Amino acid sequence: MFVEHSQCGRGAYMKPVIDHIHITVADFERAERFYDRLLSLLGFDLANKERDAVPEHEYRIVEYHSSNFSFGIVSPRPAYKDERINRRKPGALHHLAFRADSRVEVDKLYLQVKALGAEIVHEPQLYPEYCKDYYAFFFKDSESIEYEIVHFDRVSYFPL
Repeated sequence: MFVEHSQCGRGAYMKPVIDHIHITVADFERAERFYDRLLSLLGFDLANKERDAVPEHEYRIVEYHSSNFSFGIVSPRPAYKDERINRRKPGALHHLAFRADSRVEVDKLYLQVKALGAEIVHEPQLYPEYCKDYYAFFFKDSESIEYEIVHFDRVSYFPL
């Protein structure tokens, strides 16, 4: 039987927090150079970066750790290394959004991300179709994976 959230106590559900995200990239070395620069802009300390490899599984990873969550890039299996990314393919990441503290921070990060050589998909602008104060820009990384930097008053739309 399905029980509505309102019928359960607040402690019945875990807090929705992401612990880590791993993205498979086509060119591991190129991606690592890009993410070293990008994630530094987004508050990750490269002193908390670590590497690992499991050769028998054709697996390499670089993880960038923070107290909020970890972000990792993973090598592709050789059989898939030449496949093109398609964010509309089932199972694929459509895009990932990072939250900024203000519109000013969105604008600042836009200039910094653009200077990294990222492909800008949409410059910073309001998206009132999402919500009245949704301000964001979209870009693609060195691997053509799409990202967003966004600011809006999340708590006023989704209170605790």
